[in-house]
Amino acid sequence: MLSAIKVAGQAAVYAAVMGVLGYFSDSPAYRHFPEDQALIKLVLVHGGQSKGGCREPTSEELEKLAPNMRRKIICERERLPVAVQFEIDGAVIYSGTLQPTGLRSDGPARLYESFPVSPGTHTLVARLRDSDRGDGFDYEAEKQVALRPGEVFAIQFRAESGGFLFR
Repeated sequence: MLSAIKVAGQAAVYAAVMGVLGYFSDSPAYRHFPEDQALIKLVLVHGGQSKGGCREPTSEELEKLAPNMRRKIICERERLPVAVQFEIDGAVIYSGTLQPTGLRSDGPARLYESFPVSPGTHTLVARLRDSDRGDGFDYEAEKQVALRPGEVFAIQFRAESGGFLFR
């Protein structure tokens, strides 16, 4: 008799836990952003140019190295910060300088930002500087897009593809 009570109690606890999990798996409803808006995502993972530049080693430096370690060009590992600017309809929405990642500051800079906007036609301008120039940008792209309510529009940066990709 005691065994039947234990089994019934255990079944009741399991049913209660499953009911709570079932409820919270679908409720309350979660919205990423309002249904009457569109979303623009700016995503980039990009390493700036080498901070120290590259140089050819001297013959004395090469002689000190093992034959398998001799390189024709030596480049510094540390990278420059990446400057990013993003405009929507002529207004600067994001402007920042991204530091390189990694223990030696030799990894790529990373950015993932979302911007809710009203549906309709918008002019988007994205700019990026990954060199040591004082002003201006190395990459710039402009695109006019028509966004629908609930649409997610992504802007990525890929240097090997020529710069910014609007999707």
